[in-house]
Amino acid sequence: MAKTTKAKQKSIVNDSSLLFLKNYLNNASPTGFESSGQKLWLNYIKPYIDTHFVDPYGTAVGVINPDEKFKVVIEAHADEISWFVNYITNDGLIYLKRNGGVDHQIAPGKRVIIQGKKGLVKAVFGWPAIHTRIGGGEKETQPKVENLFLDCGARSKKEVAALGIHIGAVATYEEGFDELAYGYYIGRAMDNRIGGFMIAEVARLLKENKKKLPFGLYIVNAVQEEIGLRGAEMIARRIKPDVAIITDVTHDTTTPMINKMIEGDVACGKGPSLAYGPAVHNKLLDVVQKVAEDKKIPVQLRAVSRSTGTDTESFAYANDGCPSVLISIPLRYMHTTVEMLHKDDIENTIRLIYDTLLTLTPKTKLSYF
Repeated sequence: MAKTTKAKQKSIVNDSSLLFLKNYLNNASPTGFESSGQKLWLNYIKPYIDTHFVDPYGTAVGVINPDEKFKVVIEAHADEISWFVNYITNDGLIYLKRNGGVDHQIAPGKRVIIQGKKGLVKAVFGWPAIHTRIGGGEKETQPKVENLFLDCGARSKKEVAALGIHIGAVATYEEGFDELAYGYYIGRAMDNRIGGFMIAEVARLLKENKKKLPFGLYIVNAVQEEIGLRGAEMIARRIKPDVAIITDVTHDTTTPMINKMIEGDVACGKGPSLAYGPAVHNKLLDVVQKVAEDKKIPVQLRAVSRSTGTDTESFAYANDGCPSVLISIPLRYMHTTVEMLHKDDIENTIRLIYDTLLTLTPKTKLSYF
């Protein structure tokens, strides 16, 4: 009897969309200053939508079927963690404040880009050489926000100002997109630029496959998630959706120094992660799980406590309440410059969101009683 082999599923991500992902990741969009990235995202998604709008703080929304009364949101957040210029010494060194949950421990020796009034300025996180550090041995000084500084080449406060650097200017790490062996992508700001990419790909698939939805679809790329889910909070009030599907990153818990008994068991390459938690609507989650089962899309499960820590809460608890679900992509090394995820998880997350949309209708029963 001849041996049969299973045909490999055609990849969703093509050369054009991969180029967009690279450009989108390599562009800095710090919290509160997302506009350049939002322009890139809107330019990519415009051919696949009917209309779009941008709210006062920069959340970008592409809309399909804008005249339909029943509204479904698919959402990601556009912003990334960064640093604020907080103090400039007479010697031209720059001290900082966090903008979002940026990790101070990875900073020494990193290159950054400062967004100054005269354009982009390169700088580095300085750190004393191992030969010269005061307090060697077990009590060696550790990096903290208060002792980290940027060196942009200036040797006076006046020279810093001449470059257009000012108090309140934002600095982001310079590292961009790259590929590793065995199907992994790495880069700064995969959290959550990858989500914006995936929901844009869903819009592309709907257009290219000529699918007609029985509801209005709002593809939302929200700002200011990293400092408290603020962009989603604002746009949820404006759209007033009936259903929301949120996508973000979650922790791959298989690397060292992570306790699975606390964080659960989730790994890159094994499919998107579905969350159980108070803000996640159980009936809607059942729909997503049934789609995954029917379409043979691998998924992983995790539990959250009070909050998912994502924009899910902003949509779930908005207005009169909105059935919401969280579909996450596993990520290694979150909030570093080498955030890592697997190509297969990107493909499967896109498929899961796409097939869920094709399953939903305004008559889908989501009532608990």
